[in-house]
Amino acid sequence: MSQLTDARLDRGDVVVRVKPEGLVDFFRLLKLDSELCFDMLLDVTAVDWMDQAEARFELVYHVLSTAKLHRLRVKVWVQESKPEIESLCPLWSGANFMEREVWDMYGIKFHGHPDLRRILMYEEFVGHPLRKDYPVQGKQPRVPLRHPEVENTARLMKRPALVQINKRAAGASEQEGSRR
Repeated sequence: MSQLTDARLDRGDVVVRVKPEGLVDFFRLLKLDSELCFDMLLDVTAVDWMDQAEARFELVYHVLSTAKLHRLRVKVWVQESKPEIESLCPLWSGANFMEREVWDMYGIKFHGHPDLRRILMYEEFVGHPLRKDYPVQGKQPRVPLRHPEVENTARLMKRPALVQINKRAAGASEQEGSRR
């Protein structure tokens, strides 16, 4: 357990701190060890400790052993000069969206992530809004309004049965409009 740097009890939860370079190995042990059985990743989030000199960001992971009903909070420091760490997606596919959210809000990159792109903000958004150095009146460049849900629906509507339903609905609304 050379990855472990600290362990304590905080309000009934066990909290451990690990070294960034040992993060994946530590979680692999938690998940695959038959005595530990931490089989569920509950949450991944970050904290921006802007006043900390070098280790500005703290990643916080919550895992659960469904077999033993134990929770564990795992913390790891991430350097401001190089805000990146290994992804847990190879261990838990559920880490996908959680890591994307941390990337989007804090700018922490996850190496080995299968699809690290914005999840909450639009692609052209500049910066990471939950960082404490993000400008209070963070003005963003104007971008054309997109409606991906409409675009996806239109793409799916190319199926013949759905296109006919759509045409009938459009025809009915045109007739209704001409009666007015």
